[in-house]
Amino acid sequence: MIAVPAVPTTARPSPHAGMGALPHDGGVTFRVWAPNARNVAVIGDFCGWQPGRKRPMARDDGRSGTWSVFVPGAAPGSEYRFLVRRGGPYLWRIDPFARQVTGSVGNGVVFDPRHLDWGDETFRSPGWDELVLYELHIGTFAADEHGPGTFDKAIGRLDHLAWLGVNAVEVMPPFEFAGTVSWGYNPSHLSAIESSYGGPFAFARFVRAAHARGIAVFLDVVHNHLGPTDLDLWRFDGWRKGRYGGIYFFNDRRAHTPWGSTRPDYGRKQVRNFLRDSAVMWLEDFRVDGLRLDGTNFIRSRWGDVRNPGEYIRPGHDYLAALTADLRERQPWKLLVAEDMQRDPVVTRPSSAGGLGFHSQWDAGFVHPVRAALEAPRDEDRDLHAVARAFVGHGLHAPHERVVFTESHDEVANGKARVPESVTPGRADSWHARKRAALGLAITLTARGLPMLFQGQDFCEDRWFDDRRPLSWDKRERHGGFLHLVRDLIALRRNRDGVTWGLHGPNARILRVDTDRRIVIAHRWRRGGPGDDTIVVVNLSTWPVHGYPIGLPRTGEWRLRINTDSPVYGEGFGSVVSSDADAQPWWCDGYPAGALVDIGPYAALVYSQQP
Repeated sequence: MIAVPAVPTTARPSPHAGMGALPHDGGVTFRVWAPNARNVAVIGDFCGWQPGRKRPMARDDGRSGTWSVFVPGAAPGSEYRFLVRRGGPYLWRIDPFARQVTGSVGNGVVFDPRHLDWGDETFRSPGWDELVLYELHIGTFAADEHGPGTFDKAIGRLDHLAWLGVNAVEVMPPFEFAGTVSWGYNPSHLSAIESSYGGPFAFARFVRAAHARGIAVFLDVVHNHLGPTDLDLWRFDGWRKGRYGGIYFFNDRRAHTPWGSTRPDYGRKQVRNFLRDSAVMWLEDFRVDGLRLDGTNFIRSRWGDVRNPGEYIRPGHDYLAALTADLRERQPWKLLVAEDMQRDPVVTRPSSAGGLGFHSQWDAGFVHPVRAALEAPRDEDRDLHAVARAFVGHGLHAPHERVVFTESHDEVANGKARVPESVTPGRADSWHARKRAALGLAITLTARGLPMLFQGQDFCEDRWFDDRRPLSWDKRERHGGFLHLVRDLIALRRNRDGVTWGLHGPNARILRVDTDRRIVIAHRWRRGGPGDDTIVVVNLSTWPVHGYPIGLPRTGEWRLRINTDSPVYGEGFGSVVSSDADAQPWWCDGYPAGALVDIGPYAALVYSQQP
């Protein structure tokens, strides 16, 4: 377990303090990077938006490329823009470092983080191995009859997550984007919260409300591309090379991404600082508990395949290594997660050893084989060995080094469906769909790694993710039994009753893979002993199994902590009555004790002894 200090204590000031709009007593200093400009000025409501009263800015020195001016009378809340001229008319630009904007093509707003109200908060984030993550999209998670979701509306949903037992939310990118509806992976302004979500003050209220309920907040950030629309960074100071984007972007083939030719130029110090400063700001000024970096494989390679040396972007690799080193030095207790999806050990190798320095990464080696096993129409087509490998997560030094899930925003959209819909298309309420969806969650919440749910997975949401389609919160009543199953699984994972400590321990061993009966048995433990050793039995077959022998670490009574086939968890469940296991002194699965158990179809049993 990682020790987590109660109060952030950063010795070094945020580098963000030097750029953008910097409030002081009596005015605001404005600073912008425009190395190729001949003239730069700032204009805003403090001068009536009159071009004749714009405030000219002076070069700070001959090499930095920055310009600055102090404007008396400007204050937090003042709206402004930069006027940048290289040749011809002035270009009206939004401040790249703006912490608040009126819209993606609107104005920057002077923002002072000292005005955020944190009260007497002393939140202590859960230890990394204790986390149960819940990925959510503000616009659909918190939508109601009055319209799309906002951070203030989302506060009203936090009690549901707290009741469920979730202790960490991962918020899909909430940065200012084009329009008012988006997944969030097209950011126009990395340092500004989307105005339709409520802006920075609403986000701070959300973080504080989550912390008050014991829920950590992780933020999904996008550094692999920007925009590509509503992007004032494009040819910001008028310079560019050929058809490319100017000072903030690569001006060669490395600019091209699947989302447009807007890959940041990680080889430029000023661009690296621009990206890093936004990350520092969310961690320090807004007190988020960690970051998930989107598509890091597209930061370090042109098309995401890091195994192709001809496509590797070394400046991107170096940027990520430097970023994580900086963030870990500032606040080492905050979790940094990469969405790399390459199963590459370099991702979690320390920067000092040539790695990228992340604490964890999303694991494609879990979601793909587990979903394939759940969705296969025929039992004989389920690859139990692949499920067993996914459960254990070979090659990990610590369980928090990977995030495991069966649903995420990528896995339930763009032609991909939710697990229940994938199992029986058009009949997501079927017995098969609900049973296998429950089994997928049981595997996720007992496997080695950081478990994550996607919004609505807790009440068997079957509709694919669409940023215009709200969650079907009415399904909480329709699938109340399923919801309670998820709550009970999370309680076991978090060891709420003090009897399954091993489920967030570092150790996992597969005891048996029975391809005839379609059963996998696993052992999870931290140090071993009653209340710690936990046995998980999974049946990936349509058929129940009676009197099945399982190995146990010691004799005595082993309590059945959960049976996902229990009738309380869903209509049609409960075809087999499972019970506690009486471990006798006979060798089984290499252990000195064994017992006979009954397990229903597509079910999981979890056993442990009383401490």
